[in-house]
Parts: sequence; C-alpha cells; structure tokens
Amino acid sequence: MKSKMRTLLLIPFFALLLFTSCQDEVIEVTPPAESEALVANSMLTSFISSTSAKDGSADNIIDKASCLSVELPVTVVVNGLEIIIDSTEDYKVIEAIFNEFEDDDDRLDIVFPITIILSDHSEVVLNNRNDLENLIEECKGENEADDDIECIDFQYPLSFSVYDTSFQVIDVITVENDRELYRFIKRVKEGDVFASLNFPVTMIYADGSTTVVNNNEALESTINDAKDACDEDDDNDYGDDDFTKERLDNLLKTCPWVVYEFQRNEANLNDQYREYVIVFKEDGVAKVHARGGDTLTGTWSTRVTPNGALIKLEFDTLVDFTLEWFVYDLEPGRIKLYQAGGNKIILKKNCDIVVDITKERVENYLQECLWRVARLSVDGSDNEKDYIGTPLKFLPENVVKIRVKGELVEGTYEVLVRNAGIGLSITLEGRPDLKLEWLITFLEPGLIKLENENNKMVLKRHCPDGDEDINYIGDVVVTGLWEVASYTDEDVNKTEEFFGYSIDFLESGYIKVTDPNEGIIDGSWLAYRNEGLFLGLHFGMEAPFGDLNHRWKIKEVSPNRIELKDYNANGGIERILVLEQAEW
Repeated sequence: MKSKMRTLLLIPFFALLLFTSCQDEVIEVTPPAESEALVANSMLTSFISSTSAKDGSADNIIDKASCLSVELPVTVVVNGLEIIIDSTEDYKVIEAIFNEFEDDDDRLDIVFPITIILSDHSEVVLNNRNDLENLIEECKGENEADDDIECIDFQYPLSFSVYDTSFQVIDVITVENDRELYRFIKRVKEGDVFASLNFPVTMIYADGSTTVVNNNEALESTINDAKDACDEDDDNDYGDDDFTKERLDNLLKTCPWVVYEFQRNEANLNDQYREYVIVFKEDGVAKVHARGGDTLTGTWSTRVTPNGALIKLEFDTLVDFTLEWFVYDLEPGRIKLYQAGGNKIILKKNCDIVVDITKERVENYLQECLWRVARLSVDGSDNEKDYIGTPLKFLPENVVKIRVKGELVEGTYEVLVRNAGIGLSITLEGRPDLKLEWLITFLEPGLIKLENENNKMVLKRHCPDGDEDINYIGDVVVTGLWEVASYTDEDVNKTEEFFGYSIDFLESGYIKVTDPNEGIIDGSWLAYRNEGLFLGLHFGMEAPFGDLNHRWKIKEVSPNRIELKDYNANGGIERILVLEQAEW
C-alpha cells in the first residue's frame, strides 16, 4: 500500500486477463515518482521474479527435484505400502516408513498419471516415469545453486500502479499470491506492462520475522541480503535429517523457544506447558521459564545419527521434559520433537519474547503506546467484544485511561511483584471485568498475556503515530457522513434494515448514528493493524447496529467507500459490510 492511495482490493487491469482472483473498484491514485517504475531488465525485477517462483524442494522425498512439484493428492507406493498423499503433512508418513528399518532398501513408486507444477507455476500432466525423469534432468542437482529465492517472501496482498506511455495511472491491480506475482512480473519483463510497486511492502524472512521496505532501492537491498541467508533445503533428505551437530546447536542457541504443543506418554499437556520458554545456553545449560515466572535449570546436548538428530534434555524437577527427543521435523522458526510412546513437543522460535520479566520493564512497555483488549475471558465468558474500539492508555503515576465513545474514563493501575511473578491490577469505573489481579504469563514488546484462576486477558499494543495506513483510514472515515450501502450475513441481504441511518465518525473515537426519527445511537471505533488492517466497531446492543459489533478486516478503503469483511476460522467470508459516503 501507498500513502495517499490506500487500497486493499482493486479491479484488474484490462490487459491482465491472466489473473483469477476477484478484484473490486478502482480508486483515485497518487502516482509515485517515475524513478520507482519497474525496469524490465533490472536486478530488482529479476529478484521479484525469483522470489515469486514456485519452490519445488518441499516434496523432494517424492520427486527428487527442486525445480518442480507434484500436485496433491497423489498416490505413491512406499516400500510396498500404497498410500495417498493429501497434504504436505503426509510427507512425514513417507519419512517414517523410510526410517522404520535401518538396513532395508527404501523405494518409492508414483502411481501415474500425475500433474507437475513447474517453477513458473505452469502445470504439466505426465503419464509415466520416463516423462518425469526427462523433466528432472532439467533441474539442478541436490544443493546446487538455482534461480529461485526461498529465504525471503512477500507478504500479500501487493498492489501495483499501471501506467500509460505518458506515465499517467490508468489502473491499480492487486496480486494475492506468488503465482499471480510471477505472471505479472513476467509481463513487466516482456515489456507488456509499465508499472510500479506500491509501498510500503512487508517482507517475510525464512525464520518468520518481517521487515517493511518503502522504496525500490530498499526492496532490492533487502532481497539481495537475504537470498542466501538460509538453508534452502534443496536436497532429497526430507525433514533436514542431514543437519550437522554444529548447525543444530547454533540454531537452538539463536533465540528463546516457546512451547506450542506438549504431549507426554500420550497425555495432552498443552494447558500445563504451553508458552513455557526454553533457552539453550552456550555451556549446555537449559533454562525453562514457566508462565508464572519460575525458572527451572537443567542441561541439554545433541547428537546426530544416521537416522536423524536428537536433543537430550535433563531436569531434576521438570520430569516431563527429561528425555532424549528425536528431531522429527525442522521448519523455519519451528522444531518438532518426538519419542516413541506418545511423546511430542513443538517449539517455535521467538526472538522478541522477554524471559526476564521485571516491574520496570512491564511499566515501560505499558506506557509506550495504547493497548487493545484483544481477548478477555472471565469465568468462561468471552467479553472482549465489550472492548472493541476502547483502547487503554497507561500513564505515569499509576493512571490508566480507557476511551469509551470518545470519552476518557480515568482509573488506576499497578504493576505488582508477587512470589508467583509479576502481576497487573487495573481499576476502572464500570469495568469490573478488568478489576482483577492479573499475573503476567507472556511478554513481548507488543503483546502481554495475563491470567488468574479461570480468567485470561490478552493486550496488544496499538501505535497509530507514524503508521501512514492507519492515519489515512482515520482521515477518510472522519470526513463526511456515511451510510450502510450493503450488508450481507451468510448470503442473506440485510441492507434494508439500515435504510435512513447516517453514521458520523468523530476523531475522538466516538460514532454518532442518527436514525430516521432523529434518534441517536452511540458507538466507538478504532482503526488498527494486526497482521492486516482492521476497523473495530461497537454500538452496544441497540438494533440494528448491534449486529455490526465486530473487529472487521478492511478489504478496501477509498474517500467514498469502505469495504469490510468478517472471516470464519477456516478463512471463509461470513459477512460483508460496505459503507459509502452519504449523499444527503
């Protein structure tokens, strides 16, 4: 996205018929400098093409070729056993069969016909093994340098401005995935399209961390620095069993590792150990930081065998961790451990997590920005909806304020030091759900998790200052009056329920809704970023606007139109809300 030109979903350029994703209306665009236009034969254009190329190394256990992939599902015969591979998780089934015996000859046969996806995202149907071998011969060998860049990726969606020969913007298009980006850049390289990438753009490194770039020069430098900064795993040994002991040790010591799943002797212990943090120290010392603040010390060591790598953990008091764990799977930023008998740990790397939680550190974090109540569960009831659009501001001298319907309600807070760890108490009039003594169980610069007995709360940092996208959205919504142009709930059109209402967003965070009889409905709003852009709306329980209480994903913003969507847990669209500038 680009300042002064915020769009999250736009119609495709008429010449780009190859795109298959849905795109919406064109909005007014402020063109970037001409120097930002992509050059057909430039290094940056080549980098974008290589970064969006299809990586075929993930399924090398099947095809032994890093420049192509086998489309799933596919049927294979592994050591005489026929299995259907429906997802990438099933690659582990093949690996487990291969590792069952050390002295056998492992064999995998593919049941044809199959569909192959090439590095340019095109597809080819193959009817026999000879056809596949001919394609494999065109690929580089194991761990040989190839053209695709796997150590960094684009975060989608991306938008491009498309120009005519006079450098006038004639369209803006959005790409949603690598396939669309690769095909669009191919047209740029062939001279069919004259375009520029709209910034800022978020790039994702192989370890899951991100960085934001704001121009072509920074993008080219970022890709160039990252393109060889990870193991592309272009070998045929699935799961990185070829890790050396030195590489594994260095990986473990890079950052703290957070327990994401834990199973011991077939018992699910997620509730007990989830978000425990393991720090692998240089001297073979392992420190486990429990959610309550306790630190347990033990030892760790590794060894690499022909069947894979193992990590040995030993603790006097933490017996569930004490075991020699087989490294079942290694992914960027994640390690999966297992041992026979129903024992499994999934660890996620987190370089931002704070393992030394102190009163001073918590106070400093709280006072940095505003904080959203992202989750609030009290006595089994989820009450976070009551806090949509109502951020908290922690100030010095133990003063806390909450913004409700544009008004600041003042209360007090205190960071507590207890035997169980560092806690937080909040006292705000009319907010009994917060008036509890919370124990801080997880701390990052932008995230605080708290709990007590059966209650849980998650606070997420909200720093609108300096965020051009958030500021733009704020500028748009407070300009003029709005009306509900369209509202569909699970394909049921409910737009008529909102006919005659006008919506006025005020800079204070207050929403004033005027009904057809000049009555007033009060509300609160907040635009924020959380792996995307969102608009939180809360109108209380008064119909019909009570149905719109939600943290809506912003899909499109223009001076006259805002499109918001509500997604279910599976990524499907449940509701669509469209606001447009009122004509009265």
